Amino acid sequence: MNLIIGRKPVLEALNSGEKIDQVYILYGQQGAIINSIIVAAKKKGVKVNQVSSDKFKQITKDKIAQGVAALKSFQKFYTLEELLSSAKQKQKKHKTNDVISNESSSEKSEFSSVEKIPLPINRSRNDSAFFPLILILDSIQDTHNVGAIMRSAECCGVDGIIITKHNSAPINETVLKTSAGAVEYVKICPVNNLAQTLKELKENGYWIVGSSLDNSKPYTEVDYKMPVALIVGNEEKGIRKLTADNCDILVRIPMKGKIQSLNVSVAAGILLFEIQRQRSL
Repeated sequence: MNLIIGRKPVLEALNSGEKIDQVYILYGQQGAIINSIIVAAKKKGVKVNQVSSDKFKQITKDKIAQGVAALKSFQKFYTLEELLSSAKQKQKKHKTNDVISNESSSEKSEFSSVEKIPLPINRSRNDSAFFPLILILDSIQDTHNVGAIMRSAECCGVDGIIITKHNSAPINETVLKTSAGAVEYVKICPVNNLAQTLKELKENGYWIVGSSLDNSKPYTEVDYKMPVALIVGNEEKGIRKLTADNCDILVRIPMKGKIQSLNVSVAAGILLFEIQRQRSL
């Protein structure tokens, strides 16, 4: 990721159509050009961060930056349409004619403890090993967590990762390093409105599975042999209420110890590999 420093260079980059990931403004900076930068960033859906002097120096490596810096993304991002199209093409290569009806899909599988979620007409089970799997990161803010999650996701063969543009960690050098290079192999799709995105996923046949401690069932009691979009949430608050309300089902990882929570990157890995384990049976 390239660093752009200086007020005019940042404003020009925003107005030129360059892919800008985030803008950083030192606390206390004011003036017409600062206002223009904020307006231009908002128009493009670019997050603007007001940061302390220490944080700003850390970002700019003490370079003279006039109180403004921007990170230009090296990462190719995908639209939701591109992500869905890619997953669909991948599935087509392995598609069979074995479509299970909505009525029969509510029956129990050979594993009596595993519940099959009833499928509406436009959601079917064909060859389960090749059903699309999309991972959604809802406001995850730690770059190390994002990188670790992407590493697990790539190992699981996810078709793409959707991230919220706001209140999320930038895809930067730390993410690249922590992911062990996995960032370069997964399709990343930033979105402004997650609720609308979930609606579009449902319209395209996906079941939305959210990770939550509240009103949820053990993650092993759900049959994932269907198109799945799995959501993991913020390190402290988990998935947002509106996000949870838009999920088809909520799952949790049962805990045996006194600490009733896992690091989000660990939880994501457990859930992803359970989905792939079931699909491989």
